[in-house]
Amino acid sequence: MLIYNAEIHTMDSSGTIENGCIETANGIITAVYGGEPSEIPDGSVNAQGGSIYPGFIDAHTHLGIIENGIDFEGDDCNESTDPFTPQMRAIDGINPFDRCFEEARRRGITSVASCPGSANACGGELCAIKTFGRRTDDMLIKQCGIKFALGENPKTVYNGREETPITRMAIAALIREGLYKARRYKHDMDSYYSDSENYDPPEYDIKCEALMPLLDRKQKAFFHCHRADDICTAMRIAREFGLDAVIIHATEGHRIADIIAEEGFPAICGPIICDRCKPEMKSLELENAAVMQKNGVKLAICTDHPVIPVQYLPLSAQAAVKGGLDIEDALKALTINAAEILGIADVTGSITVGKQADLQIYRRGVNPLELLSEPECVIIGGITVRKELEHD
Repeated sequence: MLIYNAEIHTMDSSGTIENGCIETANGIITAVYGGEPSEIPDGSVNAQGGSIYPGFIDAHTHLGIIENGIDFEGDDCNESTDPFTPQMRAIDGINPFDRCFEEARRRGITSVASCPGSANACGGELCAIKTFGRRTDDMLIKQCGIKFALGENPKTVYNGREETPITRMAIAALIREGLYKARRYKHDMDSYYSDSENYDPPEYDIKCEALMPLLDRKQKAFFHCHRADDICTAMRIAREFGLDAVIIHATEGHRIADIIAEEGFPAICGPIICDRCKPEMKSLELENAAVMQKNGVKLAICTDHPVIPVQYLPLSAQAAVKGGLDIEDALKALTINAAEILGIADVTGSITVGKQADLQIYRRGVNPLELLSEPECVIIGGITVRKELEHD
């Protein structure tokens, strides 16, 4: 496929290309350049001077794992019968026929991280998926890492049952216990593999198996935390175990933005356009994303769908712009930054040769973050899933 006569916002080192062309083959971007194409084959797309952006990425959602309008039958987000469940996998709970996938596609959102919830100190494995497909296996980009949760959510769930954990101390202790066990389990496995004559393998433990990739830094640790003290606990645990960690929500990130930046942890900021619906969100400020960005924190923006419906991801970024975030940084937070934080930047997040063709085309002069904006054309992995522009 050839797309031509476009203003291309690559979101990589090439910047913006005026009057540019994109060529794709087998769902992969094969060329990005300025100027007129040498020939225009049948089936080419004339962008008519409009703008092309990478598909947007929502870096933290529960899309498909909490289905729209179905209540308990469609809610597979929290296995809250056990406060520590790293062996749960979001991919096993996602329904790709949830109508909200279509709403995401219509708004140019081509990839999301779909995550277990935050009822447990450890909720399970989250995954990055495309928003187009009929089988989650085919939509899968990557199993990104393990979701942990600090603060009010686990406290509330298990306090109601009069079970541990009901304090922040107990939540952190459960996480440490699980990681210590996994580290010892990994040591025993390594000993067995290196000298099977003198060492026996440990008894199989599905929880330790799920955590081992974190200890090898093959996956990331995603910490749900709103309050500044919980963010610091997440960073403390990450340092103790040498984890590649990400802060989710970071509602009070503006209070310790310089510390987060100094420690080198990225943040997925959001939800932004919501009320202060629980005590640990009482310090929610529209300026939060801008303050973290200006202090040097690598930033993505999320909806936490269905807390904020996924189609309002661009509006969430626009709200962050109102709070002082530069518009270019807001666009990066929905594209290349989100991809890098999720560990999928080799596949998507920018208009770069070799990456999958996840693209959205807007009419000339349209701001893609505005409430009334919608892309004229959306392409996911080279497949056109929304089209109002005419093909030649």
